[in-house]
Amino acid sequence: MEFIDTVEGLEALYGTPGTPGAASLRKVADHLTPLYAKWIERSRFVVLTTVGSGGTDGSPRGDDGAVVTALDARTLAMPDWRGNQRLDSLRNIVEDGRVSLMFMVPGSNTVVRVNGQARLTADANLRARFEHKGRQPATVIVVTVGEVYTQCARAVMRAGLWSRNDAEGLPTPGEILAEVSGGEEGGQSYDAEWPERAARTMW
Repeated sequence: MEFIDTVEGLEALYGTPGTPGAASLRKVADHLTPLYAKWIERSRFVVLTTVGSGGTDGSPRGDDGAVVTALDARTLAMPDWRGNQRLDSLRNIVEDGRVSLMFMVPGSNTVVRVNGQARLTADANLRARFEHKGRQPATVIVVTVGEVYTQCARAVMRAGLWSRNDAEGLPTPGEILAEVSGGEEGGQSYDAEWPERAARTMW
């Protein structure tokens, strides 16, 4: 198998380089326009991508309402609610700061992308803004918007993401954990206990 190792070789496979569709360039903004802000405010789910000395990380983030809050036209704030406590994304942000966010809304084939720089804060006033059911996030991710644009909808359309359910027969997290750990952890008991544990530690 031969791999492409030059930009010139890549561009040769896709026709004349440097000539993307006009709309794909014009849709890019360096701040949250009113309509981009409206779209992002409707999103309860985003994939956060970070990079650090240990490599890259992609982390799903969701909330009971808007997954981020716009502090102004160039700044987004995302509470870090409890997850698996690995802190991979947060370590990367402290080390590097470059992030990409892909916002999704069920039923819409559009994905909105934000690329920018992130920092982490434990500011008490900002954390208090996100208080939910008596709990506050330990930290808040603050993203300075570098660019925002809509992604091409073809990937979501090809996948039929919102129009199908392929979950039947999938292995469970408990089964996967049992496989990877050689049976030392996971299994049916893990899956049976998970819904209650998740509900208790959601925030």
